[in-house]
Amino acid sequence: MAQEIERKFLIRDAGIVDSLAGERLTQGYLSHDKNATVRVRIAGTTGWLTIKGKTVGATRSEFEYPVPEEDARQMLDELCNAGVIDKTRYRLPQGELCWEIDVFHGDNDGLIVAEIELPSEDTPFDKPDWLGEEVTGDPRYYNSALSSTPFNQWADD
Repeated sequence: MAQEIERKFLIRDAGIVDSLAGERLTQGYLSHDKNATVRVRIAGTTGWLTIKGKTVGATRSEFEYPVPEEDARQMLDELCNAGVIDKTRYRLPQGELCWEIDVFHGDNDGLIVAEIELPSEDTPFDKPDWLGEEVTGDPRYYNSALSSTPFNQWADD
């Protein structure tokens, strides 16, 4: 079974991406269901269709398929039922693992998160000094949630 095991953190120091090359990602959601989301994404000139299951702990099922870029653009324009996510992704290898740092734009401007995919939930990993609070279990930080309730609309806590 295809699975994603991921931990997500806020960033203390946005300067961590200053020397890294990033890739612009545009994505929207075709379905927001409590048990599954269906996402379309354009990364560079490649389209992707991704189905993600319900998150339990830090694990969820994930199925991802390439689609023609023009099909992905049409899905984003015509079928996404909430806002579109615009972000730049930076990759920072850490041994055999890799941090993915997302700097959000548009309605989510100001939000920067780092994710690390793990082979198992109990895989140890170093937490760099630039990491902030862990938000793995906070559904507000799911990209699917950010598409319908963007970061700039959150009430001050």
